[in-house]
Amino acid sequence: MKSAVETLSPTRAKLTVEVPLEELKPSLDAAYKQIAQQVNVPGFRRGKVPAAIIERQFPGAARDQALNDILNTKYAEALQANDLTPLAQPEVEVTKYDADGPLEFTAEVDVRPEFELPSYDGIEASVEDFPLTEEDVEEQIEGLRERFGTLKDVERPAVDGDFVVIDLVATKDGEPVEGAEVSGMSYQVGRGGLLDGIDEAITGLSAGEEKTFTSQLVGGDLVGEDVDVLVKVTQVQEQELPEVDDEFAQLASEFDTIAELKDDLRERLARGKRLEQAAAARDAVLEALLSKVEIPLPDQLVTDELNARRQSVEQQLAYAGLTFEKYLEDEGQTIEEFEADLERRVREAITAQMLLDEIAKSEEFEVSQEDLTSHILRRAQQQGQDPNQAFSHIQEHPHHLREYAEEIIRGKALAKVVESATVTDASGNVLDLKNLRPDGTIGDPTAEATEEADEDATEDAATQ
Repeated sequence: MKSAVETLSPTRAKLTVEVPLEELKPSLDAAYKQIAQQVNVPGFRRGKVPAAIIERQFPGAARDQALNDILNTKYAEALQANDLTPLAQPEVEVTKYDADGPLEFTAEVDVRPEFELPSYDGIEASVEDFPLTEEDVEEQIEGLRERFGTLKDVERPAVDGDFVVIDLVATKDGEPVEGAEVSGMSYQVGRGGLLDGIDEAITGLSAGEEKTFTSQLVGGDLVGEDVDVLVKVTQVQEQELPEVDDEFAQLASEFDTIAELKDDLRERLARGKRLEQAAAARDAVLEALLSKVEIPLPDQLVTDELNARRQSVEQQLAYAGLTFEKYLEDEGQTIEEFEADLERRVREAITAQMLLDEIAKSEEFEVSQEDLTSHILRRAQQQGQDPNQAFSHIQEHPHHLREYAEEIIRGKALAKVVESATVTDASGNVLDLKNLRPDGTIGDPTAEATEEADEDATEDAATQ
C-alpha cells in the first residue's frame, strides 16, 4: 500500500491511498466465500461456487461487499503510517476500483494539530485565600442544632423560620391545574425553592387561614405562565433548638464535650478548605499553562461540542422545570453573552485536552488496571451508584473504558504540572499541593518515603 498526505490546513489533512491488487485479495476472497454461501447456482453446491462463476453471475458484487472492510483497514493503516490522529469521521472518495487494477481512494479528515509543547515545569499561579473563621464553625453547630431540634405547635401567625403544614391548589382562569395540588406539605418559611411568592403569602397567616397569590409553576404544561395559587396553613410549628453544651455534643456526635466537637468541626472544615483551595489551584495552574500555547482547533469539532453542551444545558433545565429564558434571566445574561461564554469554555476545554494528552505522551504515562478500577469506583461513589452496577455497565458498554482511560491519563498529566508548580494564596503563602491527600490532610513526605522504603525492603526480602 502507498499513501501520501496533503496538509489542507493546520487541522485538516487529505490522504491519498493506493492499495495493490494483492493486498485486496484477502478481503475479496472473504467476500466471494460469503456470497457463495448465500446464492444458488445450478451445478454447484451451496458454498462451493467458484469466484469466477460468482463474478460472471453477479458482476462486481464481491468487490462492493469487500470495499467497506478494505477502506476501514487501509484508512487506519494510512493514518498510522503518516502519524495522524483523526478528530472526526473522514470524507472518503473512491477514485479507482476495478477488477484488474488497484484500489485508489482519498480521505479528507480533521486531525489533531501539531504544536510545540510549552515548558510546564515550575509554573507560577495564585489563588484567593480560603480562610477558616469561627463563624464557619458556628454555622456548622447551628446546622447540627437544627438537625436535632424539635417542633412544637404555636397559636400565632407564621414568621420567618417557622415550619408550617400547608395545602396548595393552583388555578388558571378559575380552573384547577392538573397535577398542581398538594395537601399536608411541611415547609419552612423563608427556605425558598418551592414557588415564587409563597414565603410572602404564608408570613402572617395562622393555622386555618389562607391566601391567594400569583406565581409561575416550575413543571407541567403551564411552565412560565402565571397561575393563581391558593395556600392554606393548617399548622404552625416553632422549632426549639438544643443548648450548645456538653450534653448536646454527646447527643449530636461521638464527643463528650462541646470543645471536642468544635475542634473536630474545625479540623474537618480546614480539610475541606484545603481541598477547595487545591481545586482552585489546579484551575489556576491549567489556566496559566493554556496561556502559554495557541492550538488551532477544527471548526467542526468545536461546533459538535457546542451543540452537545447546549443540549445538555437544555435537558438539565427541563428536568428542573425551567425555561431557557428564565435561566438567562436568573443568570443575568443575554443569549449572546451565554453563547460567547459557552464557546470560550468549549475552546479552553478542547485545548486543555490536547495539551494534557501531549504532556502525558512526553511523560510516557500509562493506565493500569488498578487505575481503571479506582476510577470506576470513584465515579460510582460520586454518582451514588452501586459499584457492581458500574462494572456491569462497563461490560455492556466497553467503549467507555477508552473515555475513562483518557480521563485518567489527563489527570496524571495535570497532576504532574500542578505538583511542580508554585502556587501562592493572596496572603503570600505557598500551597503544599504535592503532599495534599485526598481527604484534605497534608502528608509527611519524609515519613511516607520511609514507609515506602520499608515496604520495598519487605517485598525484596520476601522474594529472596
